[in-house]
Amino acid sequence: MNALVKGLSDGGVITWRNLLNVRRNPDWLMAATLQPIMFVLLFAYVFGDAIGGDAGGGAYREFLIAGIFAQTVAFNSAFTVIGFANDLQKGIIDRFRSLPMSRLAVVFGRTTSDLVVSVVALLVMSLCGLIVGWRIRGSVLDAVFAYLLMLLFAWALSWIGALIGLAARSVEVAQSAGLIWMFPLSFISSAFVPLDKLPGALGVFAEWNPFTAVVNATRELFGNRFGTPPAGWPAEHAALYTVLCCVGIIVVFAPLATARYRRVASR
Repeated sequence: MNALVKGLSDGGVITWRNLLNVRRNPDWLMAATLQPIMFVLLFAYVFGDAIGGDAGGGAYREFLIAGIFAQTVAFNSAFTVIGFANDLQKGIIDRFRSLPMSRLAVVFGRTTSDLVVSVVALLVMSLCGLIVGWRIRGSVLDAVFAYLLMLLFAWALSWIGALIGLAARSVEVAQSAGLIWMFPLSFISSAFVPLDKLPGALGVFAEWNPFTAVVNATRELFGNRFGTPPAGWPAEHAALYTVLCCVGIIVVFAPLATARYRRVASR
């Protein structure tokens, strides 16, 4: 119990250290928000009328925002990747190793600080969504639950990012490795088009994709319905499936990332 408390306490210190770095490098926050804003404008106003069909661009913009939210927090896991690779390259991890601190603290602190960045990004994206016509049509409690699901998803993916960052041989490699797996995860999903528009194997993959689950759950909680409601167990139990996927990801990747950190720190 004492070890857990110490680990959380040390993790809080590392979290604060990482947040100070973000404050001193505001371009990180700009990168976390400018790209999603560009995606909103691109899909909402360039493709919106074509994809929206008879429902129109306004209905599609409401459909779109949940997908952009999910993509934003997912892409933010790249900051976890780059942050660890940067600390390794600069020798910061070696300094942490010399301190009497929990091994879990460094990984936990990094994922938690990046979760705070995701909170800021979601606030910015919510304002952007309101500007383009998105509205929350569910209850306040449903909306709060939707945001919490997004943050749980962001935290789960950051553990994958932590493992990738600790395995990367350089910051340049980390930049590519941190994003390349995100593109099929986010685009082969219901983020930008309804599931019934995806053919064959792509539709099956998208149906069980955790990214689709968090997007469907968030749309349902926000009350942003568009087109034919998705069918199948993952869609009908989207919130439950999201939680199960997030817990599964954390259970698998948190120990792997921590073990990788111990190996890296013991060199």
